[in-house]
Amino acid sequence: MKLPNFFIVGSAKSGTTSVYNYLKQHPAVFMSPIKETHHFSTDIDSAKFRPDYAANLNRNIDAWLDGSQKKEIFHAFVKDWNKYEKLFKHATNQQALGEVTNSYLYSTAAAKNIHDKFPEGKIIMILRNPVERAFSHFLMDVKGGRESGNFIDALKSDMNKKEKGWGISNVYVEIGLYYEQVKRYLDKFPSNQVKIILYEDYRTNATIILNEICEFLNIDSDFEFEFSREHNKAMIPRSGFVAFIIRQNKLKNFVLDLLPKTGKRIIKKLFYSENNLPKLLTEDRKYLVELYKEDIQKLSKLINRDLSGWIKI
Repeated sequence: MKLPNFFIVGSAKSGTTSVYNYLKQHPAVFMSPIKETHHFSTDIDSAKFRPDYAANLNRNIDAWLDGSQKKEIFHAFVKDWNKYEKLFKHATNQQALGEVTNSYLYSTAAAKNIHDKFPEGKIIMILRNPVERAFSHFLMDVKGGRESGNFIDALKSDMNKKEKGWGISNVYVEIGLYYEQVKRYLDKFPSNQVKIILYEDYRTNATIILNEICEFLNIDSDFEFEFSREHNKAMIPRSGFVAFIIRQNKLKNFVLDLLPKTGKRIIKKLFYSENNLPKLLTEDRKYLVELYKEDIQKLSKLINRDLSGWIKI
């Protein structure tokens, strides 16, 4: 049975969804049909997930796993190893088999778990300016109807929650504290098995970065990727009622599962607007830069990259 030999471990809101979709175009690549499996994040307790997150991740996928798996699932918590193996049952002659799970970077257990199972596995991580990442995360929650107010108020409220963690709170700030997260992988895997990409480089020239990823995976790096649309584009619900409907995950998932792609695009236009998006204010940026400055400087030394642009106001 074929199993993965590379893992894109995050970070969240740093382009991993678009990389996942582009790599699927390559004939030498097989990607897990569940984009985020969370299998190796064993320190994350799914029993504590907030209701809206649990509705998406703590789902029964047994029938889907035993079927054709043609209809992809964005994320699910695949805890059982036998179920995890089934995600790669349709792989044929592809040389690079992989999956993308953003919790693997945040998780304190994933690096060791992946190394224990796949010591020769290759690790790819995409790191985004943590200030921009946190704001993009907030915009995602606005789009999902979970936030509607001021960014910095939402961030501080999240930081002060008693119960915190992946799927429990939003961890807007914590996900962007990269130093320890990256170090866990560099402590386990040799440097030639780890590729660290800066999101800003990917946004500037996706073709070059995708070609570099192909080289890293030892597959044809001259493959011409077809660039189509933005993934996970920021939008806001058109009304409070729409936000309420969007939060009803079971109903939303049921309706979306029945719709073809064209139908989903129509629903998005009806439900969402790209106008009047919240803006990242200068004072908010200053506040976050102070929070992240020390961690960014430590990360810069760790990966030997100039990250001074991340601490500019």
